[in-house]
Order: sequence, then C-alpha cells, then structure tokens
Amino acid sequence: MSYLLAQVNVGRLRAPIDSPELAGFVAALDPVNAAAEAAPGFVWRLQTEAGNATSIRAFEWDAGGSAGVIINMSVWDSVESLAAFVYSDAHLPVLRRRREWFERMSEAYTAMWWIPAGTVPATSDAEARVRHLREHGPTPYAFSFRVHFPPPDEEPAARPGQITWMCPA
Repeated sequence: MSYLLAQVNVGRLRAPIDSPELAGFVAALDPVNAAAEAAPGFVWRLQTEAGNATSIRAFEWDAGGSAGVIINMSVWDSVESLAAFVYSDAHLPVLRRRREWFERMSEAYTAMWWIPAGTVPATSDAEARVRHLREHGPTPYAFSFRVHFPPPDEEPAARPGQITWMCPA
C-alpha cells in the first residue's frame, strides 16, 4: 500500500475574517493556495467552492476567546515536499506575518499523519490528530516537522538522517 502525508494547521483569528485587520491575510490566500497547488508533491487541499477553507467549521472547541478558528488541511507526497513549500518564497513571507493575524498558541496547532493513497482526510480526523499530538507528543499517529515518522509501509532505516521518536506503549 502506498501512503501520502496529510497535514492540518489551525489558526485562532485575532479579528473576524472579513475585518480590515485580516485584509492582508485574505489578500494572500489565493496566491498562496495557487503556489501550493503548483508545488512539487502537492496532492490535494481542503476548500469550498470559494477556493479556500475559511468558511469551513472545524476546531470550534479550540476557539477560546478568539474571533474564530480557521484551518488549512492538505495532502502531500512527503514531509520533504510539504516543508519545501512551507519555507518557499511563495509562502514564507505570509508565514512570517502570522502573528499579525493569528493569536499565539502554546499548544500544537499543526499535525501530520499518513493516509492511504487515494483517500482524503476528514476534518474530524484532523481534530483527533491535533488533540492526540497535544496530549501525547509526536507519535506515528500524529507528528510534526520537528519529529516525524516514515509511512507505515516504509522501514525507519530507509530514511537516513530522519529523527524518529517512538512513543512507549
């Protein structure tokens, strides 16, 4: 079986999505989404007919006192492909401005996990992965860029230099 990498990141908004405070973020959505779709290794992203995921309701339990929560969820062929896009010239300037638009989160707000090729992750699965990562740290079930795991059908030794942390049973 072949696997692909699913990822989610959660943002607690500092202001409503249609507010002037978030205008820079909203203006960057279409160009960043287009760059993601053109990036090597991109497979799929969560979106509505409007072309983004800002109106999708998920993680509402995590909103706290913020103006709401938005998510980004996508599928890539590898951790390396996702990292190359995240730190690319097309995405990094927006990433560096995230504190303008999103509240600082002390707990995990991103999670990655492997899914069988040909499947699409559900927001409920993403929520479970973030909760698991917050409660247990990185495991093969939910992990991060800093500590990630190979796909279930790949031997850990097949990826030299990869940091692998195993959760005790």
